[in-house]
Parts: sequence; C-alpha cells; structure tokens
Amino acid sequence: MSETKRVVITGLGVASPIGIGVSDFWDGLTEGRCGISPINAFDTSTLPSGLGGQVPEFRVTNFVPKTYRKSTKLMSRDIELAVVAAHQAATDASLPTRCLIDRGEMEEPAVDPTRFGANIGAGLICPDLNELGAALVTASDDSGSFDLKAWGTEGMSNLTPLWLLKFLPNMLACHVTIVHDAQSASNTITCCEASSHLAIGEAFRSIARGVMDVCICGGAESKINPMAVARFALMDHLAKEASPEEACRPFAGNRSGAVIAEGGGLVILESLEHAKKRGATIYAEVVGFAAAGSTHHWAKPDPEGEGIALAIQKSMKDAGMTPDDIDLIAAFGAGLPEHDAAEQAAWNAVLGDRVGQIPALAIKGAIGNNGAGSGAIDIAAALLAMKHNTVPPSRNTDAPADGNSLRFVQGDPIDAPIGSFVSVAYGLNGVQNAALVMKKYTE
Repeated sequence: MSETKRVVITGLGVASPIGIGVSDFWDGLTEGRCGISPINAFDTSTLPSGLGGQVPEFRVTNFVPKTYRKSTKLMSRDIELAVVAAHQAATDASLPTRCLIDRGEMEEPAVDPTRFGANIGAGLICPDLNELGAALVTASDDSGSFDLKAWGTEGMSNLTPLWLLKFLPNMLACHVTIVHDAQSASNTITCCEASSHLAIGEAFRSIARGVMDVCICGGAESKINPMAVARFALMDHLAKEASPEEACRPFAGNRSGAVIAEGGGLVILESLEHAKKRGATIYAEVVGFAAAGSTHHWAKPDPEGEGIALAIQKSMKDAGMTPDDIDLIAAFGAGLPEHDAAEQAAWNAVLGDRVGQIPALAIKGAIGNNGAGSGAIDIAAALLAMKHNTVPPSRNTDAPADGNSLRFVQGDPIDAPIGSFVSVAYGLNGVQNAALVMKKYTE
C-alpha cells in the first residue's frame, strides 16, 4: 500500500453577502457586518418574505480570461458565484492556473493540469423565469392551457439551443475546470447544505491517496429567486422577523427560521509535498473527515442529532483527536428551532463539558443560508480565525435558548489561540451530515 499523503489548504475564495474575497469577508466578520437586506433582484411583494443575503455587485467577466468572456453568457447566477470564488481561491493560493497566466498575473506554471481536479457542490439552479415564461406562453392551446405537444413543436423553439446549459448543476465545475485548466477528476455534489463539506472531504481523500496533487473544492449556490423563497416557505423554514439585522438568530431562544441567501466558497487543497515544492503559503492541514446519514425523517432533523453527532465523532476519530484537542467549534447554526436544537444535542453528545469552554462561531446571522455554498464559507471563516488567532462575533446569538451552551463571541472579536477546529454541515432535508477537522500546519 502506498503511503498516505498529507493534505493542506493553500488558498481561500469567498463570494458572500458581506464581501467578495478573503480580505473583505474577514473584515465583514470582525466588524459584525450584516449582509441581509431587502431583496432587490426581483419583485418579492407576492412572497412571504422579502429578505435575503445578496452578494455585492460584480462583473463575472473580470474573473475569467478575455478569451472566455463570451462563455459568461451561458452562466447562471450559481455558476457566476463559483467562477468568482474559484478565481479568488487560485489568486489567494498564488496557484499559476491558465486563467491567471492568460490575464498576465502569473508566469507559466510548474503545475501539471492532469493532476489538478475539482469537486464542487451545487444546488437546484433556478431557470430564468422570464425567459422560460415567455416560451411557455407560446405552448398553450386555444383555451390558454399548457399543451405538451405545442411545447415540443413551438415552445421549445423559443429558447436558445444552449439554454439548458445554464441550469445543470454540474456546469459550475465544468466552467471552473475549463477556466483553470483542471484536467484531473471533476465531481459535482448535490447534497443540499452538506455539499461543500462532502466536496472538500472527497478532495481530501483523493489527494491523500495520490489520485491528484491539487483540487479546487467547495460549493456555490444562489437561493435569491422566487422558487427558492417559495420552497422555504412551503417547508416553514423562513424567518418570521421583518428586521434584516435580526432576521436570522442561530441558537437563540427567539429564533424563528432561516434567511435565504447566495454565496460561494472554494478552497485550494494540495498535497503537502506539492505545496512545499512551489513554496505555497499554508493555511492549515486537513486531518479528519466523515459523513453520516439520518433516517429520522425526510424533512426534519433527529431531535437527538445522532447523524450530526456521528459525523463529528468520526471526523475527530479520523483526525486522532479528542475533545480536549479542539480549540474552535465552527457551528452550522441555521436559525431553525428544530435544526439548531438537534445540532446543539450533537455537540453536547460528542464534546461533553468542553462545549461551553471552546469558543464557537456561527455566521448565518450575518450572511443567511447560502445552500451548497454554506459549508465552504463556514470553513473559510474558521480558517481565517485560525490564521489570525481571533474569533469574530456571531450575530444574533446573544439570547441563547434553554440548553444551548455553545460559547459564541458577542460584540468585539476576541483573541484566542486556535490550533485546530471542527466544522459541521447538514442538509435541511434532514438526511446528509458531514464534518471536517483541520489544524495548524507543523512540520
């Protein structure tokens, strides 16, 4: 059996409602900034909530080579977020990919593109409703009802031939791999909010066993669309609070629900050998990963949080760590009463009395639920906290529910030596759970 390779993180890319890029994102966290506001991307007057976490305005053409700009016309919002986060991650890692070379930002690389892969989590991409609606109008019968035959003969002809390529979940990875010339294995993970953790975990395993040297991994999704709001409303997941600043309240006694958002987080994973060879700066070493399922209910979490606890427990076992070794808890904190209670039960079960002693971080009170991008953005926040030995405040966690003992920071950031952290993510469908453990790199 070949020797297992050590795996490190060398770059972070974030596109979030509180900032694009590592610097703006970290400033937003430490300043306690709120990225939730009234949605301006579409008319919300007929929907039960008009609040969301929107990524600041950007032009995706600024994040691809000039020769690829025409292809941006085939990018949905989800794809754009992935492309932006990928560019930020590659730049942060000083990774000489084709994109950065073509832009004149880097010299020819000593990176083998056939050993460079991608694992990207994606969600259910909402089509352009105006474009689709205009085509559907042409597929009606004399009574005005939808006619499937008319759709096949007339309606579909009113959509561009490449229309569907905007909305396939695997197109996030497709565009990123083309832009950055990543020719090794490429995977798309569609497991709701657990997608990013699963994507990073799979990349960790692939590099450790020598399948590839480098992998760009994480996730991206936009829930800023009428369909996502409607789905959250039908599931009774939307926050009832009308104030954007107080809408999402993770683990708080008065929490009422989640806030939809958009965002992407991608990280660069490399074998330690490869990173050292090119002189890369190392954020942390990935040392543990685990995933676990839950069969309690297709749409509700297990009240005891057993699936979440199992993922955390096994990731720590994989890392060879005990509760005494953990310096930071990177909580998911959806802001939903049942889900937060299940997560709290999981942390209690695994960490015991240490739960109230370890600083914790939950960022969805500031940025909302970013779907498939949530986990990687959480990971980026924890990695930056480790880098700066600083724990930022967690918005709206200052009135904890009974039984909630997670130790969140209020007000100003605190100094805290962070040698390791554990991060968990789970799908709101109540099925998928995943956890990652990372520690500071040492020789």
